Amino acid sequence: MSLLCNTGDWFTLGQGNAFRKIELYTMEWPGSINLEHMRVYAAPYGGPIAVVKDPKLFVKLDGGASTRPIIRIFNCVGKLLSSINWDCGNLVTLGWSDAEELIGVQDDGTIFLHDMFGNFVHKFSVGKDVTDVADARIFTSASGTGVAVMTSGFKIYILNNIKDPKSRPLSELLNLTSSLTCWEMVCKDRTTSCLLASGNEITLVRHGDNAFTNTTPAMRHDYQSISLLAVSFDHEHVALLTNTGCLWMGSWDLKRKYCEFATGRQEQANQLVWCIDGSTGPDGQAVIVCYAHLLLVVGASGESSVYTYDTPVALIPEMDCVRVLTNYCHELVQRVPPSTSKIFGINISEPASFLFEAHRKFRDRSHQSDEYLCLIQHRLPAAVADCVQAAGHEFDPSTQKCLIQAAYFGKSFLTGYDCADYITMCRTLKVLNVLRDRNVGIPITIQQFNHLQPVVILDRLVFRKYYGLAIHIAKYLKLQETRILEHWAFQKITHDKNDDEVARKIAAKFSSAGLREPMSYANVADKAQQIGKTKLAITLLEMETKKKLQVPLLLKLGACEKALIAATQSGDIDLIYMAILEMKNTTALAKFHMTIRRYPLAQNLYKKYCQLNSLSTLKDIHSQEDDFLSQAELALREALQLGNLDASIPDISGNYRKAGKPVEADLADETKKLIRHQKLLQDKYQKDFFGLALHAMVRKLLQLGDQRYAEKLKSEFRMSDRRFWWLRVQTYADNYQWEELEKLGRAKKSAIGYEPFVEVCLAKQNVTEAKKYLPRCGEETKLKWYLRAGCYADAATIAFMQKDIDSLLKIHDHCNDSALMAKVENMIGQLSSKK
Repeated sequence: MSLLCNTGDWFTLGQGNAFRKIELYTMEWPGSINLEHMRVYAAPYGGPIAVVKDPKLFVKLDGGASTRPIIRIFNCVGKLLSSINWDCGNLVTLGWSDAEELIGVQDDGTIFLHDMFGNFVHKFSVGKDVTDVADARIFTSASGTGVAVMTSGFKIYILNNIKDPKSRPLSELLNLTSSLTCWEMVCKDRTTSCLLASGNEITLVRHGDNAFTNTTPAMRHDYQSISLLAVSFDHEHVALLTNTGCLWMGSWDLKRKYCEFATGRQEQANQLVWCIDGSTGPDGQAVIVCYAHLLLVVGASGESSVYTYDTPVALIPEMDCVRVLTNYCHELVQRVPPSTSKIFGINISEPASFLFEAHRKFRDRSHQSDEYLCLIQHRLPAAVADCVQAAGHEFDPSTQKCLIQAAYFGKSFLTGYDCADYITMCRTLKVLNVLRDRNVGIPITIQQFNHLQPVVILDRLVFRKYYGLAIHIAKYLKLQETRILEHWAFQKITHDKNDDEVARKIAAKFSSAGLREPMSYANVADKAQQIGKTKLAITLLEMETKKKLQVPLLLKLGACEKALIAATQSGDIDLIYMAILEMKNTTALAKFHMTIRRYPLAQNLYKKYCQLNSLSTLKDIHSQEDDFLSQAELALREALQLGNLDASIPDISGNYRKAGKPVEADLADETKKLIRHQKLLQDKYQKDFFGLALHAMVRKLLQLGDQRYAEKLKSEFRMSDRRFWWLRVQTYADNYQWEELEKLGRAKKSAIGYEPFVEVCLAKQNVTEAKKYLPRCGEETKLKWYLRAGCYADAATIAFMQKDIDSLLKIHDHCNDSALMAKVENMIGQLSSKK
């Protein structure tokens, strides 16, 4: 069926290849702008437009006007965004980066970057050897935006990424001459190549190649030279225009020819661009040749269409269309999308067309609506999908609405229909219509929108300072608003003078944003610090909730005490140490100690640090605080490590007494006396007594036979009798002085009993000596020691007297004497009978 809706500007270039021209805006150029005298450099994806006077044209200047170039930057509606008075070297060319930064190439090899508001961003040089640039190309490479320059000596240098400007010559062996007529850059498979037209030949030079391919495009019409070259937006296709007006279209490597077309025009064309639809095949692609007041659109099949204009025309190639810029209007030329052709095409019988007509009849309350639906009953899902897709490709909101309503009408007859695509399209269309509004002026297609992704679109709105709109879109698409708010805060910090008011506005905006997580002030404060607003940065950081971001920046800003407070509040040991050490390095020592004393946690951690790294500093801290106990403990620890305990004891004892620790002080005094005895004994016996405890010293004296001095130490240090007796017993046994041991046992009553005598004898395997002390053991332990000594006969007698049958049974099990065994058995029998 035929629906002649929105098809007035359609034209066909071969079977099934329909193209259309859509008016986007009427332009609002200032009165001084006439494209006939201008060069136009427009950014893709609906980006800004840079306009500068063509230096090759003679233009009459008004009185007082400067001869230096003035670059004016406009949006797509023609509203002036900024102006740049180019007061540097001679400008060779302009272009735009993928971040919408204006790239200016000078003849001395310097490349300047400005933002769309004319603010200088950065500059760099192509290379030390490049000082005479004659021509340049700005292109899209696999790694970003690249720049290629040609010197007056026909040497070509390439930078594949302006963010990492490393230039390299295209080829050392390339030898060009003045016969070069045009050249273009091609990027395929992450390789940068160059097409060079010289005479009737084209040379394809890949970066770093030593061998080149010369190709002479085969044409039916004679020609002497190639005047224009054009590479498609996706770098898949190449077109060339000869001096005789013959157009050749083919693949980027010149191996495949699509068609040849004779334009019949001998004048020089201004531009040659590809109009592609995003597909890689040649079908459906077209080339637009721009003359002074005429556009010639040629399809890959060889068919053409002509548009005439009253004013000069500039073409802007895009990934799926070409934008046409004139003095009065801004238009778009594109291949009609397949989904749109299925609905509005002539003599179309597609399901989507019937669904659209059914909905139209339904609104007219006509019974024919049901008849159309019956025709597509089994193809209704495809029809709904086509209506949804076609709505996305339309620029007119009323047409979008009709298509979306048709899709909504169709899906109501489907069971289990997945509405995800429908809902996504409705959301996307709402965003696209806002972006295309002339007050915003970003006329992107839905294919470009999906390619850039909403996050990039939001960034571009932010760069244009449409903060409110960006936040609304982010909320609508359920995206993060953090970066938008941060960029808004950056602008406030940069341009507002009242720091207190700026801090208040930023805090109010961040707190009212309604985000799931609180906004971080760290990046904003860092920006304030970079532009010299330290006080504002500190004020903002005080509102930061993430201490790991807050503390380092406060230290960087010199607010050490505030950083210390934040670190102690966090309880993070690493942050506290970071603040302490930075504060120690940047603050006077006295002030540092006074400050840190106010924060107990930080003070304790600093003491721990000093204990490991600087004992002298720790001493000073304890002295300042009159912490006598810590001074005593530190002096004692240091004296033990250095081995000068004798000299330090008076101070240690004094500090213990000042700290109210009399027990520790007395122990220190006794230690001093002990050291004095150690020195005397070391001089007397020439043996090492230093470091020995009192117990060890007495034992050593007993081993040396100096019992008198041992008793003196016992008396002076109030050693107990039990310990002294034990030491004597152990020493005599270790030295096998059994006679001395026996004398000790007979001298007077033992303070420790006689069991230790037996134990040391048995330990030295001397049972004979042990038997001397067994009778003197206590009654409750005597049986045990007789058994351990192996005196089973005496043990049996004691056990019988104690009526201990269990011990008698144990003796019976261990003894080997039959007579003793019989005696034990008799004893066991007697005791058993008495029970």
